[in-house]
Amino acid sequence: MFDRKAFDAFVAALAGTSLVDQWDAHVAKVGGKVFVLLSADGENAVLTFKCSEESFELLTTLDGVGQAAYFAKRKWVSAAETSPLSPPELEAYVKRSYELVAAGLTRKARQDLGIITD
Repeated sequence: MFDRKAFDAFVAALAGTSLVDQWDAHVAKVGGKVFVLLSADGENAVLTFKCSEESFELLTTLDGVGQAAYFAKRKWVSAAETSPLSPPELEAYVKRSYELVAAGLTRKARQDLGIITD
């Protein structure tokens, strides 16, 4: 997940996702809203994503994970490549970030993006 090619492949599989380079990061958006960023902190890659309040409390107790810089509200964390999170755990957190951000879109926007089909 910390490799750009793997990152792109994972997030591109999520409906309605777009990828852009901005803020010195590789950014994944759904409906124009950011849900995860891949960036570098010195020599280490870092994933920044939205999470639930409960996950925020848990994740920020881990080495290599902290509140995301420049995100004024809580519930955004940055996980360094050196964090103890496994690839499947990171994928689950990124997918949940996508779901949290997509849930904030209008029903029509979600339908147009293929996130809901009814």
